[in-house]
Amino acid sequence: MIIMVNGAFGVGKTTISNELLKVVNNSMLYDSEEIGFMLRNILPNHIKRLEANTGDFQDLELWKELTVQVADALKTTYKRNLIVPMTIRNPDYFHYIKSGFSRIDEQIYHFCLTATKDTIYKRLRNPGEEEGNWCFQQTEKCLCAFKENDFGEYIDTDNLSIRTIIANIKKKIDSYSINT
Repeated sequence: MIIMVNGAFGVGKTTISNELLKVVNNSMLYDSEEIGFMLRNILPNHIKRLEANTGDFQDLELWKELTVQVADALKTTYKRNLIVPMTIRNPDYFHYIKSGFSRIDEQIYHFCLTATKDTIYKRLRNPGEEEGNWCFQQTEKCLCAFKENDFGEYIDTDNLSIRTIIANIKKKIDSYSINT
């Protein structure tokens, strides 16, 4: 099984993903940002400027491909369920990765966590993010992309406890498993 937990920076993906680790048997966290950090560190600047002049490593061609390939290697090698927190707002990238994940495992779930801009900003400030940094700059772009495109199963986290969100996700996963 692969569970994608999508949403803007600060919406609660990491918190929810870590809690899912406790209730999804035989699971591990796979943070695809690590692929982006690796590419950012090893690619020459002229390639980064050419492919990702936005500064977003998701625009690097290899990011999508390696995200899927590493997921495949993790599933094959360790035979574990993957919980994948990611902020992915580009619908083409989303479909590429979700399709790739579907080839790896037929049990693929995607949950897009949402909240108001004020809630997200408040949550970003809580761990000490600096106002105006990358995370803050992406909030509006993410909220627009999630509203304008179909990112599947949405969960509004504004007024829900972590426990309730986890219970809702677990219920959806369990109900799908029973019906297939």
